[in-house]
Amino acid sequence: MTYRNAGVDIDAGNALVEAIKPLARSTRRPGADATLGGFGGLFDLKAAGFKDPVLVAATDGVGTKLAVASAANKHDTVGIDLVAMCVNDLVVQGAEPLFFLDYFASGRLDTGIAEAVVAGIAEGCRQAGCALIGGETAEMPGLYADGDYDLAGFSVGAAERGAILTGDRVREGDAILGLASNGVHSNGFSLVRRVVEAAGLDYADEAPFAPGSRLGDSLLVPTRIYVKACLAALGVGGVRAFAHITGGGVTQNLPRVFSGDLAAALNCWPAPAVFEWLARAGGIEMQEMRRTFNCGIGMAVIVAPDALSQTRAVLEAHQETVHEIGRIVARNSGPAVMYGADA
Repeated sequence: MTYRNAGVDIDAGNALVEAIKPLARSTRRPGADATLGGFGGLFDLKAAGFKDPVLVAATDGVGTKLAVASAANKHDTVGIDLVAMCVNDLVVQGAEPLFFLDYFASGRLDTGIAEAVVAGIAEGCRQAGCALIGGETAEMPGLYADGDYDLAGFSVGAAERGAILTGDRVREGDAILGLASNGVHSNGFSLVRRVVEAAGLDYADEAPFAPGSRLGDSLLVPTRIYVKACLAALGVGGVRAFAHITGGGVTQNLPRVFSGDLAAALNCWPAPAVFEWLARAGGIEMQEMRRTFNCGIGMAVIVAPDALSQTRAVLEAHQETVHEIGRIVARNSGPAVMYGADA
């Protein structure tokens, strides 16, 4: 008997490591040379310029968006999603993402697919300014079906002591800016897939909400990485808090960054056409849309009123589409997030 006969190809795994080494090296930054092959990845905080840092860690996955990637046979963007879901959470704490590690698990290693995924991870790391310093490729026949794979990401960032954002700075009267999403990002895909199925569509079909584009390609547009824009906004000095709008939407994520005696009074903002299509094709009520999807806002920025214009200018200079979506108010007996007429 051999390990290969049992379903695990050591040679394929070694070939993958060699193939992705240049991808990792392309993410090197101060503090990490981003080389692969050691038993652990190293990062030098002093070389990165920190004096008295606090480390911040995050881990996440891409969820059932991977099923869409497999059905559409498009694997070069989900790695960006993986990085985005982690590093956007780090910057919410005021932390600069420093390094990233990935976990790729499959029933049988397809080196072409795996390399495409890791290429996306490297691209996400470059967008976020963090180094890809290691990872794990697991081939597990019998646990995953052939053709299936799963991803997990792990990222560590740092901020100087005293600069961590905890939500305790938010005050009544603060403005709320919304940074536009570019689509569904990486949450709600179990519902998206049900809508696609109910509509009788194939992922190779034209997207009903994006004429001229394949449905699979349109749904797989990767999650925006807001790190560099948010770090630049912190430099203005008026940011009270960030909220990464992931599962739970604005409704559940925004209240995580302010105290219970405050509420967010929101107005309307434009959203990508995919959300109107999902609501109509799936018969999804607005309340369900708001607590499942980002509905057009990928990151919320709570800003002191006297820093509003300057913060917005910095965000827009970093190619973000910015909407002023509401304000922080005193909370009475109502919900923590109020929309439109209810606000």
